[in-house]
Amino acid sequence: MITVEEAEQLILDQLNDYGNETVPFELALGRVLAEDIKTDRDLPPFNRVTMDGIAIAYEAIEMGITTFAIKATQAAGDEPVNIDTVYECIEIMTGAALSSTADTVIRYEDIIISDGMAKVLTIDVKPGQNIHQKGKDKKKGEVVAAANRVITPAISGLAASVGKPVLRVKTMPRVVIISSGDELVDVADNPSDFQIRRSNNYTIKAVLKRYGINADMEHIAEDADVTKQQIQNCLQNYDVILLSGGISMGKFDYIPQALEDLQVKKLFHRVSQRPGKPFWFGKHNNGVLVFAFPGNPVATFMCVHRYFLLWLNACLGISGKPLVYAQLTKDVTFTPPLKYFLQVKLNITKQGIITAEPVEGNGSGDFANLADTDAFMELPMEPSVFKAGEAFPVIKF
Repeated sequence: MITVEEAEQLILDQLNDYGNETVPFELALGRVLAEDIKTDRDLPPFNRVTMDGIAIAYEAIEMGITTFAIKATQAAGDEPVNIDTVYECIEIMTGAALSSTADTVIRYEDIIISDGMAKVLTIDVKPGQNIHQKGKDKKKGEVVAAANRVITPAISGLAASVGKPVLRVKTMPRVVIISSGDELVDVADNPSDFQIRRSNNYTIKAVLKRYGINADMEHIAEDADVTKQQIQNCLQNYDVILLSGGISMGKFDYIPQALEDLQVKKLFHRVSQRPGKPFWFGKHNNGVLVFAFPGNPVATFMCVHRYFLLWLNACLGISGKPLVYAQLTKDVTFTPPLKYFLQVKLNITKQGIITAEPVEGNGSGDFANLADTDAFMELPMEPSVFKAGEAFPVIKF
């Protein structure tokens, strides 16, 4: 049995680059950029008016001029209108492009307009006020979003603003999720008194969908030959196999033997953690990785977040674990010599401190309990008593 840290390193030693692909920018949310997004022109591309009002030459204010003849009215999107003398102004709207003959905008609240004339009421006029200067945000050719970043709504907006209808993104691995066990029936079926509905595979699929992976799903009956054949097919058609269940020491757990027969090299089996101690990880000589999670729902859920997503982010160039710490709200005792992934509900105090309230469950099979929690708190193997107020890392889900 190995430690969590050793398991993590063995997994991160197996990083792969699955290439790049192009997708429409409006479908790229959640994907990882494989290129820098650069501006195709200055941002903003012109001197942009930020207040409704009048545009003047500040020279007029310096000369003591406070009343201006309105030459024209200009809306956003209109061609800029020039003023010919310091005694003229342009009535102008927010978002409009300012002519080079004007350099200051005075808002409506500070003027009176009557009979085609605008009188300035305030003496507090500053040169260049209420103007977003051309190129102030970014110059043409500058990077507005660097590669290896998750595409957020803000980045989608940036892509639209610089004329990038198609984005190059990291290609996701081809993933299949395999469940096993004759005690499991489909969601729409009526289970017998001794059966349960399959849920782990749907849970994993839902987690991966948030990362832009549309994983396939298969179910293996408890038959040694069938198990071997289905896994062999998956080894030929996918980059990653995620197994849920069938890897413990039971008489009908055929998966470990099938993996061995198919020359999937075991890199580890059993990790000193709870939940998820029977976690198995290996690699086929063709490069396919196999994550075999315990069948208990909470164990599967935790291992997907703690190990598979960490590996996926590293493959996509998103470096480092998201280190979020939270303070326990009450004492917790855990005596086995294992790293404990405690289910917690997170809150934030008025002082900005993240707190973690332990939520009592009924073991790694109590999946319903996850609906009332936000994260796993990663408690070290020692000590066995963790005090309220102590801070530990959390894996938010």
